[in-house]
Amino acid sequence: MIRIFLLTLLMVNTAWAIPLDKIVAVVNDEVILESELDEKELAVRQQLRQRDAVIPSADILTKQVLERLIIEKVQLQKAARVGVRVGDDALNAALRQIADNNKLSLREFRNVLESDGFKYADFRDSIRQEMIISRLRKSEVEDRIIVSDREIDNYLTTQAVQGNSTTSYHLAHILISVPDAASPEEVQTAQQKLAKVQKSLVSGEDFSEIAASYSDGQNALEGGDLGWRKQGELPSLFADDVPKLEVGDVSKVLRSGSGFHLVKLLEKKSEETHLVKQTLASHILIKTDELTTDEDAQKRLSLLRERVLNGDDFAELARAHSNDTGSAIEGGSLGWSSKGAMVPEFEEEMNALEPGEVGTVFKSRFGWHLIKVYERREQNMAEEYQRGKARQEIHKRKAAENLESWLRSLRDEAYVEYREL
Repeated sequence: MIRIFLLTLLMVNTAWAIPLDKIVAVVNDEVILESELDEKELAVRQQLRQRDAVIPSADILTKQVLERLIIEKVQLQKAARVGVRVGDDALNAALRQIADNNKLSLREFRNVLESDGFKYADFRDSIRQEMIISRLRKSEVEDRIIVSDREIDNYLTTQAVQGNSTTSYHLAHILISVPDAASPEEVQTAQQKLAKVQKSLVSGEDFSEIAASYSDGQNALEGGDLGWRKQGELPSLFADDVPKLEVGDVSKVLRSGSGFHLVKLLEKKSEETHLVKQTLASHILIKTDELTTDEDAQKRLSLLRERVLNGDDFAELARAHSNDTGSAIEGGSLGWSSKGAMVPEFEEEMNALEPGEVGTVFKSRFGWHLIKVYERREQNMAEEYQRGKARQEIHKRKAAENLESWLRSLRDEAYVEYREL
């Protein structure tokens, strides 16, 4: 027994001893370990290689990855405080969807992960964390955004004047951040960093490399790539300047509460006008209840169908017999409907008919139907579609702006202590 104890002591005090994991940062009351940083950095390197993106130097990459881990940590801490959770059922559904997207069963997907050297349990935890952060952002940022009718009206008016509602911009972005209530010294430090960035750009260095090395934006490691944005989706700060840029141009310095921004226009494209296919149809609905069975409803509609085919007016029959009181007043008219407006089983039957044709009797979740199609058209940017798209684009723009501000606020409020790497 004594011999075993002495041997253990000997091993601890020799080169055979297993080194302890090192703390690289303290975030509020939690720590980030060197092993976490190494694992995340390896994953980021692999992602950058897969995209053939520029990989920053080792020290810059480590700094960027550590900052990303800190941002993730403060979000997960916030989620825990406000009670955002992801249960096993939701997590399993998400994992099945990922497997389906890769055309694999969940078991096959797990085997592929493990054969590539990834622990399934770790992957599962990472997906849970992503889902928690997504839900937190939705509740704290996205769900709190209000898009008013006046904003939509102004947006559509502006688009009509500019005549560029179908233009999309592929952008890259560099942010030199400035803390809230920054001191003159902090502003001066940011301006010095900005001057260094501008000097590098003037000398012809690649924008994406500079972004990966210096930007404080969330997309820094992607070379500052913001993806494609339509006019209405552009952050308000960029909205006036981006349309004036030529492909390859870099904007003037733009100042916001977050700091100093530079935007580069990588590509521009004009999309084709959106045409909405619409159908003008009427229907007669017979609902089932304690007194009306499926067989009764089907038989009544079949008799009505025979009367229509023999020359009776469909609208008059709808007024007299349809249980859909809303449309019955209008002779069964459903007005012009676009794709997705009706339940799938109804839409499938309606789309199979030619204009002027009366369909066969069929059942949906609402009851039994008889449809007559009157006309079809392609409506160029129908007002409902325009307003719906405008609402989405305004919401997306405001969400991006508010998310940046919210993340900066979370980061500024957190206690962060860096340890020597």
